[in-house]
Amino acid sequence: MSGTDSSRDVVIVGGGHNGLVAAAYLARAGLSVQVLERLDHTGGAAISAPAFSGHPTRLSRYSYLVSVMPEQLMAELGLDITLVSRPTASYTPTLRDQKPGGLYVERIEREATRSSFLELTGSESEYEAWREFYADVAELAQVVAPTLLQPLPTDRDLAARVDPGIWRDLVTTPLGAAIERRFVDDTVRGVVATDALIGTFASMHDESLVQNRCFLYHLVGNGTGEWRVPVGGMGAVTDALARAAVAAGAEIVTGAGVREIRADDSGLGAEVTYDAVDGAHTVAADRVLANVAPWVLKHLLGEPVDDSTKPQGSQLKINVLLDRLPRLRSGVDPAVAFSGTLHLGEDYSQVEAAYADAAAGRVPSTMPGEVYCHSLTDPSILGDVADGTHTLTYFGLHTPASLFDDDPGTTKALAVERAIASLDQHLVEPLEACVARDAAGNPCIEAKIPQDIERDLAMPGGHIFHGDLEWPWASHRSRLDTPAQQWGVATHLDAVLLCGSGARRGGAVSGLGGHNAAQAVLAAR
Repeated sequence: MSGTDSSRDVVIVGGGHNGLVAAAYLARAGLSVQVLERLDHTGGAAISAPAFSGHPTRLSRYSYLVSVMPEQLMAELGLDITLVSRPTASYTPTLRDQKPGGLYVERIEREATRSSFLELTGSESEYEAWREFYADVAELAQVVAPTLLQPLPTDRDLAARVDPGIWRDLVTTPLGAAIERRFVDDTVRGVVATDALIGTFASMHDESLVQNRCFLYHLVGNGTGEWRVPVGGMGAVTDALARAAVAAGAEIVTGAGVREIRADDSGLGAEVTYDAVDGAHTVAADRVLANVAPWVLKHLLGEPVDDSTKPQGSQLKINVLLDRLPRLRSGVDPAVAFSGTLHLGEDYSQVEAAYADAAAGRVPSTMPGEVYCHSLTDPSILGDVADGTHTLTYFGLHTPASLFDDDPGTTKALAVERAIASLDQHLVEPLEACVARDAAGNPCIEAKIPQDIERDLAMPGGHIFHGDLEWPWASHRSRLDTPAQQWGVATHLDAVLLCGSGARRGGAVSGLGGHNAAQAVLAAR
């Protein structure tokens, strides 16, 4: 192609974790690879950075846990990453007849978990239903997980390997039906349901089944679904990927905002124009991998974009630095309760009521959300701080971007207030009494709504998955003629492939989009 400054075998647009994965694989295969990143650093949503002046603590400000990234991928790229298990799976504080209690689930379930179910529900049956349900989930996960680094299987292929009842409950009918049939207790139902709603705005009975797809991604990782804490924060993951890419020979250019991608139906390559501090540059490539949302890719290709199709994120992320962990009214050790996932306002009825509120344009009166204290598992992120200092991360559900459109500041403040209130009702003293202060004397509380995510990371609508998740397999009716189709990374242009969360097996910090795009490129050579 003419008018270019240089050429590469592959140009990758976007230096988030998937782009770095693709760069590492392709450079290791001997291809010339250039990664173009708009920001002054790589990592995208998976970074670690100080958030509060006067404190050295490095927070995972956006993405915060690792589950779906295959151990095989980490081994193949030789990543120096340590992932640590949390001793507690979850703790859900309760107030029944104003009596504080809670549901405690160990990572490796033993008698304490059984006893907690019995105390909460009054019988053994709910815990037995819990064990049976997650055994069924594990059966599906163990079938699906090994396929994630392979060409797409079809729905028929996988359905034939799974009990028909499990396939029905998790894949073909709204997940709410299975939860309501299998469980009785409102709190237990809610704890199960919330994995279906992370970053996903849907009722548990949504006929689109987007909630089922979200649930599967949250439970399928490495066949176990365990979410682990990366030592050093999420930035340790993407720093390791960047080192692997550069060591293999990939070139990473930061401060390179891509303006345009030009390609046609011939499949004979593409051109990428980007702006840097020294002006505009154009690079030619045999293949361009788009580590951006498909909606953004349309803009870069100069194609018509319908604003009504723009993705809409649905989450409230709050990062907090504490002088000390707060005590809970139930009397449980805070180091136990906060070391896993602490569920707030997530009884099943509360979650569905919150969806109804948000669908009607109201901030949920009771905010469903989850709290994590990463520093209990990985104190290395704290730095040189006073004894007792800890991080706290809150992730709120059912806060779609549309809620904040008219008055972002006021609505955001209300959502944060209600999120904190959902925790305060279970505490001996309000959270505010435990929050550290920054160098200017302000509370160390940082909140991110979808509009903030879009501004910071160019994710349209602040959607953390770049759009609604798809099943990690193909319909048996799909065309799977080309490597790009077979790996789930095709666009309508042969020279341009998806390699981010918008690929068929995207979403979460998994590296799957990058791995599968790289494999499609190599298979086509």
